[in-house]
Amino acid sequence: MGIFSFLVKLVHNRPEVEMNKKANCRSTRLARVGRRDFVFSAVGMFSFFNGSVLLSQSAVSRQEIPQRVRGVRAMTFDVFGTVVDWRTSIAKEAELVGRRYGVQADWWSFADDWRGGYGPAMQRVRNGELGWTKIDDLHRIILDQLVPQYGLTMLNDAELDELNRAWHRLTPWPDTVEGLTRMKKTYVLASLSNGNVSLLVNMAKNAGLPWDAVLSAELAQQYKPDHEVYLKAADLLGLEPEQVMMVAAHKGDLRASAEVGFRTAYVPRPTEYGPHVKRDLTPDPDFDLVATNFHDMASQLGL
Repeated sequence: MGIFSFLVKLVHNRPEVEMNKKANCRSTRLARVGRRDFVFSAVGMFSFFNGSVLLSQSAVSRQEIPQRVRGVRAMTFDVFGTVVDWRTSIAKEAELVGRRYGVQADWWSFADDWRGGYGPAMQRVRNGELGWTKIDDLHRIILDQLVPQYGLTMLNDAELDELNRAWHRLTPWPDTVEGLTRMKKTYVLASLSNGNVSLLVNMAKNAGLPWDAVLSAELAQQYKPDHEVYLKAADLLGLEPEQVMMVAAHKGDLRASAEVGFRTAYVPRPTEYGPHVKRDLTPDPDFDLVATNFHDMASQLGL
């Protein structure tokens, strides 16, 4: 039996089998591959243009990838930006509202400004200015601040609530549903977002996201990247942190999860903030897996 087949069997929690001496030696060498050496051998050469990162056609070693994620039983996914395209979704919903009331505005900027208030709003909770507040309520606070700026003062409270629920109706990236479905065959899949549980449940229902579990920072009464969020997720899944892989398009999320023992998978979304925004998408050498999208990720996992 080849070493790759053996490792795949381990990932699938199948019984161990006898290996010949040659295979044992090779397995030992794989185990000694350093984290930095592994990532660059797996990723190959990167091409950078227009702020995008693309994996070259150099083949990822099918023998090394399972070794790096051996023991992973569940994957937790960041949602906003990683799983769904929040910017396009919010801009389109806002444009529909503007058209209904004859309001002309830059709805792409509206989406950016709404999302831009997210970090500062969470910081108000962290520093004690606000008590624990779920993301739906923070989104509404930010929306109320944007209403005069974008000429939406004619909307009543119920209409503003409905617009606020646009975050429950975000559209997934084209590869999301099929890619997740491929990975679901082997791994337990769960959301792990700052979005509150009801928001994530409604989003999954609307977008057809095939989660096995809907986990949220709300369950820890903290926000990512606080360590308690990741530890609570592992505990609720009945797993040790090293048995869980965090999947995200945001490097800070992955770094924080790695600090408590999670494995990490980086899936950058170059157009999350628009096609003209250049960001550093260079992966950290410590990330355990790097993929261009969920289909690529599933393929690297042999699925």
